[in-house]
Order: sequence, then structure tokens, then C-alpha cells
Amino acid sequence: MDQKYIRNFCIIAHIDHGKSTLADRFLEATHVIGKGTEVAQLLDSMDLEREKGITIKSHAIRMIHNYNGEDYILNLIDTPGHVDFSYEVSRALASCEGAVLLVDASQGVEAQTMSNLYLPLDNNLEILPALNKIDLPKADVEGTQHDLIDILGCKESEIMKVSAKTGEGVDALLDAVIEQLPAPTGTVDTPPQALIFDSYFDMYRG
Repeated sequence: MDQKYIRNFCIIAHIDHGKSTLADRFLEATHVIGKGTEVAQLLDSMDLEREKGITIKSHAIRMIHNYNGEDYILNLIDTPGHVDFSYEVSRALASCEGAVLLVDASQGVEAQTMSNLYLPLDNNLEILPALNKIDLPKADVEGTQHDLIDILGCKESEIMKVSAKTGEGVDALLDAVIEQLPAPTGTVDTPPQALIFDSYFDMYRG
């Protein structure tokens, strides 16, 4: 497949701003899983992750999304939002060209949001801002938008609005990933290389 049809991206956010829930909605929208799958936060596969309700290890998933009649491969890496796991975030960013900056519209921009934002900026990643939880009565969409405009220097039209809980705006956000985030660079003539950012041991396979 031509590289222009590939997007490698991650979701970065403060803890509990909805990263893993949004990732689940992405999986539903791209038909990787069926709607209403009972296990919430599918990318949080470790028992401790589900127990604590946070992402600890970075997880990668491949999705296919049709945009303007063309199929695109979207490689999503779900990263931790907790400050204690910032090293996991930095390793995951090395495999991406872009990042969705997810901000809870009811909480606004928080400390770890800024800390996680510096990492992709230092790695020259393209940033796609998105407001989450816009369905909540206390969501301050306008105020949070203004904060993001001040921080990123972006336009209001470039800020996506979603509800990971209801699925509102998720398809539009996937389209924006294709429109606003760059394809990977490189040539097919050079020797293949791979970046390993996680590993695990299997008792039977090693």
C-alpha cells in the first residue's frame, strides 16, 4: 500500500479525560469490534489497568477507515495519561507522525495535558486538538476552545468536538486524522526497520 494511505498516531491527554474510551469508539467506527461490546476499554488489557481504570502500557491497533472512497490504514497507539507513566508515552511517540490531543471539556486543560503536549511537540509531531465529553451539562466547550487556541495557536475550526461516551463526532475525528495528520516518510527501496516499544513473555511461546 502507498504510504500516503497510512497514518500512525496516538491519543494524548490528562488522566481520565477519555483516551481509552475514545479508542474503543474508534474501534467500533472502523468495525474492528461490534457496537455495544461488553468489555469497556478494550485496549486496557492488563488486569491492573482495568482495576485502576487507567492505561499503563502503550497499545497499538490497526484500523481501516474509508475516506472519500479510499481505504486508509490508521495505526492507533493508546498511551498512558498518568504522570507516573510518561516514559511509556515518550516511547510510543517515536512511532507516530501525529497526535490527537484530547481534552475533557468539563475539566479544561490540566497539568498533565500540558506535560504530555510537550513530548509530541519536542518530537515534531502534528497536533490535532479535540474536545471530549461535550455531552455533559457542565462542559465548557467555548472556554476550553479558547484555551487550546491560546496554547496551540490553532483555529477554532481545527478543534474537533466529540463525545467518546455517545460516539458523537467520532467519524468526523477519524476523517480529521486523515486530513490533518501526515503520512509516514521513507522509501520502499531501503532495508526494512521496526521500532519495538513493548514486549511480553508467553509461557509456551517465549
